[in-house]
Formats: sequence, C-alpha cells, structure tokens
Amino acid sequence: MRQRIGPSVFALIAGISYVAGAQSNRDERRAAPEVRKLAISGVESVNWHDLSRSITTRASKCRSLLLYPVCVFSQSDLVQDKYFLDETELRRDVVRIRVYYWYKGFREAQVDTAVTRLAPGEVKVEFKVTEGQPTLIRKIAIAYDSSLINEKTRRRLTLLHAEDPLDLTRLDTMRVTFQNELWNRGFGDAMVDTTITVDTTRHLADVSMTLTPGRRTTIGRVTISGNKRVSIETILNSLTFNTGDLYRQSDILESQRNLYESNLFRLAVIDVPPQFDSVKNVSVDVTEAPMHEARVGPGLSTLDFLQVQSHYTAYNLFGGARRLDLDGTVGNLLSSSLAGHGLFRDVRGDVGKNHDASPFFKPTYSASVDFRQPAFLRRPSDQFGIGGFAHRTINPGVYIDEGFGGQVTLTHTLRPRAPISLNYRFEQNRVDASDVYFCMNFGVCDSETIGALRSHQALSPVTLTGFIDRSDLPFSPTKGYVARLDFEHASHVTLSDYAYSRAFFDGAIYGHRSQTENVYSAHLRVGIVRALSSGVDGGVLHPRKRFYAGGANSVRGFAESQLGPRVLTIDSTVLFDPSRRLASIGGGTCAPTLDAVKYCDPNSGNLANSDFFSQPLGGTSLIEGSIEYRHPLPLGETLRHIVAAVFIDAGIVGAGDIRGVSSLGNIIKGKGAITPGFGFRYMSPVGPIRVDFGLNPNRTENLNVVTALPDSTGRRVVVPLLGSRRFTPSKTLLGRLVLHFSIGEAY
Repeated sequence: MRQRIGPSVFALIAGISYVAGAQSNRDERRAAPEVRKLAISGVESVNWHDLSRSITTRASKCRSLLLYPVCVFSQSDLVQDKYFLDETELRRDVVRIRVYYWYKGFREAQVDTAVTRLAPGEVKVEFKVTEGQPTLIRKIAIAYDSSLINEKTRRRLTLLHAEDPLDLTRLDTMRVTFQNELWNRGFGDAMVDTTITVDTTRHLADVSMTLTPGRRTTIGRVTISGNKRVSIETILNSLTFNTGDLYRQSDILESQRNLYESNLFRLAVIDVPPQFDSVKNVSVDVTEAPMHEARVGPGLSTLDFLQVQSHYTAYNLFGGARRLDLDGTVGNLLSSSLAGHGLFRDVRGDVGKNHDASPFFKPTYSASVDFRQPAFLRRPSDQFGIGGFAHRTINPGVYIDEGFGGQVTLTHTLRPRAPISLNYRFEQNRVDASDVYFCMNFGVCDSETIGALRSHQALSPVTLTGFIDRSDLPFSPTKGYVARLDFEHASHVTLSDYAYSRAFFDGAIYGHRSQTENVYSAHLRVGIVRALSSGVDGGVLHPRKRFYAGGANSVRGFAESQLGPRVLTIDSTVLFDPSRRLASIGGGTCAPTLDAVKYCDPNSGNLANSDFFSQPLGGTSLIEGSIEYRHPLPLGETLRHIVAAVFIDAGIVGAGDIRGVSSLGNIIKGKGAITPGFGFRYMSPVGPIRVDFGLNPNRTENLNVVTALPDSTGRRVVVPLLGSRRFTPSKTLLGRLVLHFSIGEAY
C-alpha cells in the first residue's frame, strides 16, 4: 500500500513502536495509586470496546462475574484483579488512542487525560477524546479484469465507498478479500496494490486499487512429512486437491480442516512456500495423535443404582482414517438388594402392592456402535457411516422402553461447511406403560395412538438433509447466515409401521454495524408433516415427528412446547375432593367412576388453574419467526462481557391435516402467538450463558380436560371430560414473564 503521509504520522507511529511489559514487580505497582475507575469519553464514531482494548491502562476489576456480589463489598486481592497507575503508559495510551483514530480515518483526533483522586491510594483515570473531522473518501477506483470478477462479486467485496471515512483497517481487509478471491480462482500469485492520496486541507482522500491476477497456478508436487503410523495414502485422501489441479486457497484451508477433524493429528500444517512459478509445490507436515481412546467408569445414583459406562474409539481402524466408536452402559445393577435401603429409591412402592415389580429390577442398558469411512470411494468430499444401537430404559412404576435399530448415512460436501446427507434409520421400539403415562409425557391421550405406541412398531424414515454455514463465529455469530433443510419419508417401502412425509426448514441470518458490536439477527423455521393412511398404524403420527413451539430456542413467551394444541390433565383425587363440590354437565351425574367422571364440570367448584397441568399434543405444521437485537452494556471492565438483547418471537402450530393444495390453509389455522421479550448474555469461554424473559400473551383458551381412574384390573385409564376448561395462565405482568436459562444463543 502506498500513501502520502506527513512527518506527524511518523512521529505518532514511532511513539508506540514498542509496548512496555507489565510492571516489574508487585511492590513497585503498589507504590502507585490504584485505578478504581476508567472512563473514555467523547467516543462516537468508533467501537468503544475495541478502542478500550487498544490501551494498557486498566481499572481494577472483579476476577469473575460469579464473585461480583462479593466484590461489591470487598476489595481483597482474592476476589479482585488490581491495576495501578503507570504515568509512562498513560502518556503512551494517549498516542495509542490517536493512532487508533488515525487508522479509522480521524487523523486530527485529540486526546486529553484527567486523573482524579477518589480516596487515599485510589484514582479515576479519564481519557477525553475530541474526534475532529474525519478524512472522507472522495472516490475509490478499482481496476480489475471483468472476465475474472463480475460486477456482483465486485460489489460484495467492496467494503469502502465514497463518502465513507478513510478506515485503513477496512481498506486492508478489502485488499485481502480481493486477493483471496483471485487466489480461489486459481491465481496463486495474484497481487492487489493500493494507492491513497490524501488532501489534508479538505479532509478528502482518493483511493485506487489495482488487481493483478498474474498467471493461473496449479498444484505441483505434494510432500508429506511427520507421519509414522498413518499412511501417506490416508493423508492424501483427506486433501481436496491433487497434482495438476488449480491452486486454490480454499482447497488448502479445507484440506487442513479435514486433517484436524480426523482426530489423527495433534498438528497439521499445509504450507505453500513462495515460488516464482505457475506450479506450486505443497508440503504437508503432521504430528500424529494417539490412535485409540478408551475409558471405563462406574456410577452410583439413587435412581439407576449401580451402573458401569464404557467408551472406545479407534481413529484409524484398518488404516484409511476409518473411525469406530463403541459406547455401552449397563445400569440398575443390585437394584433388588439396594431398593428401599438408605438413599435408594423404593421401586416396590412405586409399582404398587398389586403389581409385579420384577421387570423393574432387571438390568437396563444402552449400546451403540458407529463406523465412519472418510474419503469414501477415494473421494475426499464423501463420507460413509453405518451404526447400530439398542437400549432398555425404565422409570420404576411408570414405563419400560425397549428398542433397537441401525442407520446408514452417506454425506457429500458440496462446498466447505455445506454438506448434504442421505440417511436411512431403522428403529424397532416398544414402550410398556399405562395410558396415563402416554397422556402425561407424550401428550397422547387417545386410545388409538396409545395402542400403537404400546405395541412393537418400526419407525424407519429416509432423510435427505442439506446444511450450509456461512456465519463468522460458531457460538455467537455476528454476520453471515446458516440454513438447514430436511426432507423425510417413511412408509412400507422403508419398512416403517408409521407412514408419513415430513419437510422442515430452519435458517438464520446475522448482521452488525461496522463500527459497533451491535448485532441484529432474524430466524425462520417452517415445517409440515402429513400422515399417510397406508401405514399399518392407520395414519397415526409418532409424537416425535410432530411439531412443537415454545421454549428457550423457540417462541420464548411460552414454556417448552407449550405453544400449540394442548390438553389439560387433572388428578382425579382433586376432582373428588369434598371441598371442591363439582357440578355436573351433559345430563349425567359427576361421580368417581369410569362411566360418570366425564360428567364433572372442570369450570365449577373451587378448581384453580394450578390444579391443571398443560400437556402439548404437537401439530402437523409450523411457522416460526424471530428478530433479535444484541447490544453490549457499558458496565466497565468487570462486566464488559455482558450483552443485553431484545427480541420478538412469533409462531403458529397447526393441527389440521395437509392433503393437497386445497388444505394448505390449515398451516396457518392453528394456535399462534407473538411474544416480545428481553434478556442478557454473559459471553463466557464456553459460549454465551443466556437468560431470557419472554412475555406471554396471556390469552384465555378453552382446552379439553382429561383425568384417569383405575379400571376393574387396577390399571389407570384416561377419561376425557365432556366440558372444556376456560384456562388463563396468569393475570399479573410478573406472572406472564417466562424465564429461560441456557447456554448458547437462541439461534
């Protein structure tokens, strides 16, 4: 980059040509006053947080957000990181701030400092910034070969425009993006030259950028080094390029990612030394990791009694980076001896005196085996996987869930972070439980669906999945987008007892203002499922394949899965409590029998909303959208990682069947709501720790009610009441706030 600059700029750069280390020792630091507060005022056109990180002066802060309540009352070294005033660094920070502004296009920025005594040995440091007039870009000219880069690409890569401040950081980023674009088109020696002419009196600048592609470059000799147990062929199969291919930087980066994701290497470096030739020789240097991983461990809990867990992974099975994962868990051991003793659960009491408890004392287990073949058929972009699983789980006195199955997956990577997968999964499952369990836990209260779930059923769909990730950060994206599209089908052709077709789309887009850390995002989720009458289940949908809305990653004004079709359940002992005095409806008499309980009026007596439990039933269609705005809070150094957010979520869960174009209107004929809210995120090293408050619309709904009574065999049977309950969750504003706590952004 060539530019005309005056001697004052050289003086500024020379003033910060080195950065002093931390103060030499603790005693010397304590001789200076402690910096209790730090302020940078006058910052309007640049990112305040980014600017604050460019200087050395710091204010004392709490060591952790968890210790913050203690730090409010204590200044002990045990809970606070102490920082002391360094006069030399303070003067250098003035220069650092001016240089920061100079690079952002504010070449006349001025900085004053003020040190205020707060208490003996404590001071407040303030930097007062006068930004001044920015140097604006009068015109920007880019010379390029239009046969290599079209106008749309040129606009996408142009980060600066006329009338923007002369931001040298963004200009250099723009230069690199153009160069990378040429490199990815096979011009490995491409150069981008930038010239800046500044009119200091008028605060204007002319920028010109020249793209010189040079000759097309190809891959030459590929040299492998550092490998001992992993074959050269295995490493070559992980590379997305071969000798003779066009040299593209994207292929180099994708190949390096493949090497790391194989877990075969602690270190993998792909280097292309400078070569003044159109043929680029590539060197791959690796450091191998252990080829096997195994662990076994016991466990003990009051619910699962004694259990043993094991895991084994072979990262290079039979060579070729083939991976084998084995997982197994055996539990419920010694349950018959430990049950009811000490802290252990009394299983016999859960089951009841009149029922056989022996099935609940048998061991539980879960086992899985997964095999993955990368570079399938020697194609680095293809991967083949096959696996199997089996399980037996119990909840004493409630259910026994047994199942087994397997799956086959073929994945093809279209572009980096853009795979497409075809999966077939066969699952044979049986749940032995009472009608009450299915109604309370699956949200299934009709006898037809309960009968299907209780018997052996095959759930065997074929799924086609496409995914693309163009976001910048994995945990908390600030720009780009992600999207996922699933098509799923199950019928007698796929050996499934449940027959259905299902489509689902989930996507999000992110953006931010260039000079701030404010992030705005939008999210869309759409789904539709149709039961096919050809299934032996008679058109019953498995609850797992229905759509649900509400929760921390959905419509946050509702609890988990509570937006959409629901049913209310109530304990029969509450209905027939003598103090309730329930009225009768439907021409019958309310009584505690299977034939008469349906006549009890759920709106009469002293029944409160808290006596009912809401169970989601799921829907056949889903439309869900959200917009969110995140903004860092100016809470000082200790709490600078706290981000505030406001959002509006909306969703509709439809319950009608979708058969043909004429019934597409059923998608929007369902239970829907719009819920605003706010929240906070703590940007921890493991990802955003998120607390959100969604405002429930608090609508009154007429919901069906079911209860359960024992039949002649002692088995509890679900009975629907004839009347519906007028159900209103809460009447107070505080009661309408729904709290969600989770790790990771909502989308």
